[in-house]
Formats: sequence, C-alpha cells, structure tokens
Amino acid sequence: AFRQELAITAVLLPFAWWIGEGPISWLLLVGSLFLVLIVELLNSAIENVVDRIGTEHHELSGRAKDIGSAAVMLSLMMAGLTWGLLGWEKWMG
Repeated sequence: AFRQELAITAVLLPFAWWIGEGPISWLLLVGSLFLVLIVELLNSAIENVVDRIGTEHHELSGRAKDIGSAAVMLSLMMAGLTWGLLGWEKWMG
C-alpha cells in the first residue's frame, strides 16, 4: 500500500503548486499527502511488530492491526477532504 500511496503522492505534488493559491493552502495539500505516508509507515511498523511476536491469533494483535488500518483510512479521508475542498475553492470559488 505504501508504494501505491507514494505513487499517488508523486502524481499529485505538481498539482499542489497549481491548486494552492498561497503558502497555507500549499502546505495543507502537501502536508495531507505526507501525513498519509507517515501514518502508513507507522501502520506497517505495527503490523511487523505484531507478526514478529508470534503467528498465533490473539485478540489484541488483531485489534492493534485494525487500529493501525483505521488510522490510515482516516488520514486518507482527511487528505481527500483537503484536496476536494481546496480544489472546489479553486474552480468554483
């Protein structure tokens, strides 16, 4: 998933310069992309630690992985909302 998100970030970064109408909006656009990458790295670290501890199923292990995945989803939703609102403001505002 990290490679896919990195590819999307590489594609969207040039658009941030075009959509952003000032340093604050540019920082929001770029920052939201990097937040997704950071959270995905942390999620991967959680999954690797849980897998390293043992292969047997444990409720807390599953919960830790689920929480990490939920954090990635929330960061993706926040990035989408940020890009959507600033894009809307650029074209419709």
